[in-house]
Amino acid sequence: MQKIDYIAKEENLSGEYEINYFSFKNKLHRLIWGGVYIIFFKYSPVPMFGYRNFILSLFGARLGKNVRIYPSAKIWMPRNLTIGNNSSIGPRALIYNQGSIYIGNDSIISQDVTICASTHDYNKRDHPLILKNVEIGNRVWLCAESFVGPGVQVFDGAVLGARAVAKRNLSSWSVYDGNPCNKLKERVNNE
Repeated sequence: MQKIDYIAKEENLSGEYEINYFSFKNKLHRLIWGGVYIIFFKYSPVPMFGYRNFILSLFGARLGKNVRIYPSAKIWMPRNLTIGNNSSIGPRALIYNQGSIYIGNDSIISQDVTICASTHDYNKRDHPLILKNVEIGNRVWLCAESFVGPGVQVFDGAVLGARAVAKRNLSSWSVYDGNPCNKLKERVNNE
């Protein structure tokens, strides 16, 4: 897992990072990003994908060519986001990336999808935040209203059906559905 340098952390045995507190620098960055998101990003015209990509890159996002992010998509922390070429994030998608989220090439994150890269340790009294990075491979399709949980890897070519919940890794070139998701069948790789 990648160490996040702008917040205090403590590595535990599983390689996850517990957040003890948020630094002033982190809070300030989030405040500035929130204002820029509301004023310049959220209400921008839909076809202005390059404009939104530019704004995200100013805040540290690493974006490939021809990335399409809709204005109503909510990205929690741009600097924890990496997206490959020709991928898209649809309307009202929530990219809750306190931990890092990587999205490969030619992948589709459909409308109202949630990708969450953090959780809490509910066994501890103060419920500390734990970052768990999420990796989405190439040619993946996360269908409408699906959920990808902390620490999940979605391998190349996988499909997660509408409203399905992924709390474990998804095999390559497979189709999943349900809550929790189950493998339905193999997907044909036409390359």
